[in-house]
Amino acid sequence: MDTNRPFALVPPVRLEGYGVRLRPWTDGDLVDLVALYDDPEMARWTPVASPFDLDAARAYLAGAREGHAEGRKVQLAITTDGILPRGEVLLFRSGSDGRDLELAYGVGPDHRGQGLAGRAVRLAAEHAVREIRPRRVLLCIDPANAASEAVARSCGFELTDEPPVRRTSRGREVVLRTWRLRA
Repeated sequence: MDTNRPFALVPPVRLEGYGVRLRPWTDGDLVDLVALYDDPEMARWTPVASPFDLDAARAYLAGAREGHAEGRKVQLAITTDGILPRGEVLLFRSGSDGRDLELAYGVGPDHRGQGLAGRAVRLAAEHAVREIRPRRVLLCIDPANAASEAVARSCGFELTDEPPVRRTSRGREVVLRTWRLRA
């Protein structure tokens, strides 16, 4: 692979391992999306609409499909049974360098504390390294999000000394630290 050029994301139909199954979102998941994302913690750490209702879920799913069709991102439901969504993992080209792949994730309030985020991130990162082969696999995390930093460490990511990433989320600036998957 030419590491000087961005890659396109071709989504897997399904990924399975570590006791999780990752699959694309479907129209049948709208109510579950609301249950996952209409949550103060999701609003605090993610750029999704808040409150997150059925209209927001429809718009979110449309955005996921558009990003997939354009080869920019892949959004997969985290399940343990291949059916019930318990969270989400996203794979997308980094805005800082299109040769890097960034992961993001969230787990719904009823499913936290079960190790789902770590297992899903590990599975997605391994898929990225094996199949997509970006220059680097990254996580960008708010330094106040201790739980997300713990997931990063447990999955083999290390904090870089890169300058903070500044993004705008729902009209406010967020400052994120970059973590990279160790080789």
